[in-house]
Amino acid sequence: MEHSEAAVLIRGFIGKHLVVFDDDATFTDEDHIFQMGFVNSLFAMEMVGFVEREFGITVEGDDLDIANFSSVRNILRFVEQKRTVM
Repeated sequence: MEHSEAAVLIRGFIGKHLVVFDDDATFTDEDHIFQMGFVNSLFAMEMVGFVEREFGITVEGDDLDIANFSSVRNILRFVEQKRTVM
């Protein structure tokens, strides 16, 4: 899967869930979605499951750092790092 395709998937997943909090929620690939106040701990765990399923990686305990999941850009970077290790 190409970088741009992965970004579209991640944006779509986040966007679909942000609408629950705010119908007008918008964000960029660099926005810290936790600091925006739209993300809670339940959504964070759903996002971990999404990343594992969509990208075929395993998120280990040490990977559960908010920095890895705080923005579209950081999620992409994290996925790419995990894939190079595999």
